[in-house]
Amino acid sequence: MSFIKTPAVPVESINPKVKDCEYAVRGEIFNHAQRLQEELEKNPGSRPFDEIIYCNLGNPQALGQKPITFFRQVLALCEYPDLLDSDETHKLFRLSSDAISRAKKILSTLTGKSTGAYSHSKGVKGLREMIADGIALRDGYPANPEDIFLTDGASAAVHMILKLLIRSENDGILCPIPQYPLYSAAITLHGGTLVPYYLSEANNWGLEVFELKGRLDWARENGISVKAMVVINPGNPTGQVLSESNQQEIVELCRKEGLVLLADEVYQDNVYVKDKKFISFKRIIKSVYREDEISLVSFQSISKGYYGECGKRGGYMELCGFREDVKDQIYKVASVNLCSNTSGQILASLIMNPPKALEDAFNSMEGVSCQKAEGAMYLFPRIKLPNKAIEAAKKASMVPDAFYALRLLDATGLVLVPGSGFGQVPGTWHVRTTILPDESKIPAIVSRLKAFHESFMREFQD
Repeated sequence: MSFIKTPAVPVESINPKVKDCEYAVRGEIFNHAQRLQEELEKNPGSRPFDEIIYCNLGNPQALGQKPITFFRQVLALCEYPDLLDSDETHKLFRLSSDAISRAKKILSTLTGKSTGAYSHSKGVKGLREMIADGIALRDGYPANPEDIFLTDGASAAVHMILKLLIRSENDGILCPIPQYPLYSAAITLHGGTLVPYYLSEANNWGLEVFELKGRLDWARENGISVKAMVVINPGNPTGQVLSESNQQEIVELCRKEGLVLLADEVYQDNVYVKDKKFISFKRIIKSVYREDEISLVSFQSISKGYYGECGKRGGYMELCGFREDVKDQIYKVASVNLCSNTSGQILASLIMNPPKALEDAFNSMEGVSCQKAEGAMYLFPRIKLPNKAIEAAKKASMVPDAFYALRLLDATGLVLVPGSGFGQVPGTWHVRTTILPDESKIPAIVSRLKAFHESFMREFQD
């Protein structure tokens, strides 16, 4: 007797929420780029370009940025404390006294003085205290280490909070469009409903409060209970920095409507325009409201800023205005994963408390010369596509800006992300590119982009 073998887990049987969620920055364009890279490695010269340049991710060290020496020295000493007792090691690596003293201080807070030991589920208390000191210095208001949860990147913190807030598809989360697709994917995974609000491209991607009120009305008319509002400042993918007055309007709306404010502030150290500055939502709230008037979750990451430690997976969230019984539930969720990785925790403490000797260097850093955004790491240009290109995309069963991005990749080796992956006003098309490639490569990138775009527009001119 013969049997027909069937997959143990057919795709039809998996959680539909997993199938429904999408993450554009590592979607089909990125996968195709990986295939092209393998092709170039096996068969050099097979394409009209000799390398793939990844402009799709805010991944600085993959594009040539060197890690901050002080951070890596402290981390190395914590990972292998025996180095602290070697004079030759100090000379070889030119260890600063600041790095040595900081490493000793950090090691004294670790269980067993080892990075290999589990920590408290919120993170090492001594490291949370260092982060709290950094937050207080930034905002001018004290921070409680018990309200800080260290996580494997800010993404893990976002998932933790959405898991807490979303009960069913009747629970909605206000989310900016365009948005970082972590939010749309996570909301889908946790079974909620994304309630989009559109940023104003004509107003430099500003946030209009009347738009928010309209989206709240729409949600309620459709039986959706809006639980929280996501604000990304500085913006991703749009790169805008919100004004203080705009932030005040957002906070007041959240207070009146009883919304949890989810403040994605991971680009707080990426502000390039002289007349713009980052102001945390915590500072806005503390200057006007009582602790119990509004609930705020602020996210920070070691992956962005001037440090770009993406692969180390570190970040944190700070809770403000939450009742103790709710914080106990959040702690329970954190405990399920035991703890975040210790190296990421250490780096999180370092970015919020950098050595004073480096302050002048940090303050003098400028954006890449071609950067025109106010903050973050990205440009989000709008592309007016000819009707023939839109029709060609439809025939290929593709979204028009994805069609454009795929053609661009095949012709130039440049990896951009279609704007449709972030959400956009219907009928408009965009692409997102990072501003992170090595400055020496910028002229070639610009030249390739321009030549491709001119060729594309000629091919599909109406």
